[in-house]
Amino acid sequence: MRNQIEFEVHGAYALFTDPLMKLGGEKMTTQIPSYQALKGIVESIYWKPSIIWYIDEIRVMNAIRMESKGVRPIDMSGGNTLANYSYLRDVRYQVKAHFEFNTNRMDLKPDFNEHKHHNIAKRCVEKGGRRDVFLGARECQAYVESCNFGAGEGFYDNYDEVHFGTMVHGLNYPDETGRNMLETRLWQPRMKNGYISFIRPEECSLVRPIKEMHAKSFNLGESMTAVDEEYDELEVKK
Repeated sequence: MRNQIEFEVHGAYALFTDPLMKLGGEKMTTQIPSYQALKGIVESIYWKPSIIWYIDEIRVMNAIRMESKGVRPIDMSGGNTLANYSYLRDVRYQVKAHFEFNTNRMDLKPDFNEHKHHNIAKRCVEKGGRRDVFLGARECQAYVESCNFGAGEGFYDNYDEVHFGTMVHGLNYPDETGRNMLETRLWQPRMKNGYISFIRPEECSLVRPIKEMHAKSFNLGESMTAVDEEYDELEVKK
């Protein structure tokens, strides 16, 4: 597929918080990362407002294992409180993603340079990302490496099909949908032999509004200067 990148992300712990567990203050992770969590990882590797990243597929490399920890989060009334958080332990995923231009941001059309964005994205993968990468939560540091998607042996290579029920797919933001509304999407993921293929956001039939929201504005001449300069530098070195 055009504009595609492939990488492996891994870390000692992950916390892809189940929204139902947030209300009680004691967080519990879902068994697999959501589309939105993986999109956040890709955007930490490389992102600009003129493009939208789409997660195509992931491969779960390690066994799904959980571990509970006693933590002391900050209490809203001051000081600290006690809570138990349930994390995923020793996680490793292979990810395949691609970008498309954001047609809802035609004010950024001069930045619709396919060759530039793809080359910088591939270089960012090789360098481990432009920003710090986390697996769902700040305390879950992650590391990114370039890989060939499907290479190597995975724990679930011969597990056939696993169903995870209804889970959060991701969020619809105004700058990506053209609607002044923040929405959440739900879906029913299935893993076959360790592989999970994601449907596109517009294919999710379960969509719920959260609140009214407006797209953030960007100045093409100022907000994107650093990335454009990096691309020009790469072209000179060729």
